[in-house]
Amino acid sequence: MNPTISTHSAFTHSTRSTHSAHFAQAIKAPAHFNPMTPLRDASLPIALTTIDKLLNWGRSNSLWPLTYGLACCAIEMMATGGSRFDFDRFGTIFRASPRQSDVMIIAGTLTKKHAEYTRRLYDQMPEPKWVISMGSCANTGGMFNTYATVQGVDRIIPVDIYLPGCAPRPETLQYALLVLQRKIRSNKAAPQSLKNPRRVI
Repeated sequence: MNPTISTHSAFTHSTRSTHSAHFAQAIKAPAHFNPMTPLRDASLPIALTTIDKLLNWGRSNSLWPLTYGLACCAIEMMATGGSRFDFDRFGTIFRASPRQSDVMIIAGTLTKKHAEYTRRLYDQMPEPKWVISMGSCANTGGMFNTYATVQGVDRIIPVDIYLPGCAPRPETLQYALLVLQRKIRSNKAAPQSLKNPRRVI
């Protein structure tokens, strides 16, 4: 037998045994580890967050806009809800009732005769709620600078996102939703009763 080969085999075998021992020692659970009570050990990985971040995360990923198209911008808003642009992947689902919606997208020209109903629908939406003004006509009245047109939706209801264009493309409305999601995540969302456990019933 060649002594070189036997020496190499012995070295390889001893190296493998050493590695196996190291691996067994590395994956061995610590003596104080108790899988039934993981929260008692501070060294275990625990996800930490706040009520604000948790509520904002849920709200920003489940926006339900009110189907509120007033003019030609509504065509682009409806296209955004179609399968090509796929609103649903952002957690956005159109609702036909203001009591089930938390986002109002004003898509089109708002007349003074219709402004009363816009305010009424806004008041019927539950808190928290947000408004996207879509298109030049909703932002500033557009080309219709007449006695019958509201020169900006923000004269009737508060607006969070202004979306320029005539009419804005569906990709622009999707970007406006992403901007609104970022704004929601940065807000203080939790009511004071949740922050103070003594006030929770």
